[in-house]
Amino acid sequence: MNVSRRERQLLEILYRRGEATAAEVQEELNDGSSYSAVRGMLRVLTEKGRVSVRAEGVRYFFTPSTPRDEAAKSALHGVVDTFFAGNVSEMVSALLSEKDQNIDESELDRLSRMIEAARAKKKGTS
Repeated sequence: MNVSRRERQLLEILYRRGEATAAEVQEELNDGSSYSAVRGMLRVLTEKGRVSVRAEGVRYFFTPSTPRDEAAKSALHGVVDTFFAGNVSEMVSALLSEKDQNIDESELDRLSRMIEAARAKKKGTS
């Protein structure tokens, strides 16, 4: 289930803080959003399974339901499927063409090692 740009903003706050009340999220948004609007968005994220909630007295604390790295991988798979027809090399090509002047040697080496590890894994399973 996809999330909107606004919902991603709330999730980013929760990932950064680890846990927050609706009032704390509203304060970090700093854009004039009403408390009830923030509570409503957090409720939607809870219904979508993206956020967990726990009550402590009269206060409710919201946390992301999945670790950030899992959520990032899931979102990235969606981007690859949506914008690159599932073609990972097309996505990497697009990234490199935009940032190729800013990639240092150590990052290129790391990417090469990751590609080699993927090749080795593929050979081991075929």
